Amino acid sequence: MSTIQNATIVKAANIYYDGKVTSRTVNLSDGSTQSLGIMLPGEYTFGTNKAEIMEMLSGELEIKLPGEEWKTLNTPETFNVPANSSFDLKIKSVTDYCCSYID
Repeated sequence: MSTIQNATIVKAANIYYDGKVTSRTVNLSDGSTQSLGIMLPGEYTFGTNKAEIMEMLSGELEIKLPGEEWKTLNTPETFNVPANSSFDLKIKSVTDYCCSYID
């Protein structure tokens, strides 16, 4: 889906890694939450309490999910992150993403 309907966007940015990763929180009318963001080239590790569905909309990157080997993604591509885990990313070019948090 290329648009988000019936949502409220939090103005304040979520800023990580000295501004190399930023996102905005999107609260949907059904009570669920997403974030829309941009990652600049670099290597990052992210931890999560909730399970996530990550939609990589554009960019070049590699990912290492828990218990897996490094994998190159060809965007657009989606992957799942289990709750209470972390994952590693190697961002090769500016990458656009949407993250959905699963309760």
